Amino acid sequence: MVLMIEDQDIGRFIMVGDRVLIKPRSGSEKTRGGLFLPPGVEEKRRVQWGYVIKCGPGYPVPSSPETDEPWKDQKDKTQYIPLQAREGDLAVYLQEGGIEIEFNREKYLILPHSAILMLIRDEALFE
Repeated sequence: MVLMIEDQDIGRFIMVGDRVLIKPRSGSEKTRGGLFLPPGVEEKRRVQWGYVIKCGPGYPVPSSPETDEPWKDQKDKTQYIPLQAREGDLAVYLQEGGIEIEFNREKYLILPHSAILMLIRDEALFE
């Protein structure tokens, strides 16, 4: 099942918790030996790769109940352990556990951070 989203701006997407939005990289239609693959073969492979488009804030950690002054207003500020993935990284990930969405006629995947096996980062993107 593919979830179709009608919107104009992907910048309005907010990833929650440890979720990552990935744009799958299109695989080659030919094997190394020169055989042409039928459509959909690459999509059924268990391990795939794609580019990280957006990341959530990370794994939530409950706030500590320590208070220095009991009369102060206690705000429940959730803290997060940040994710390793950054926007622009090339991620090798497990297909299972992902949710496929379609946005502006392009396919994207929402995956938990734990489904990512490896990241390839180009540091020049972050300078």
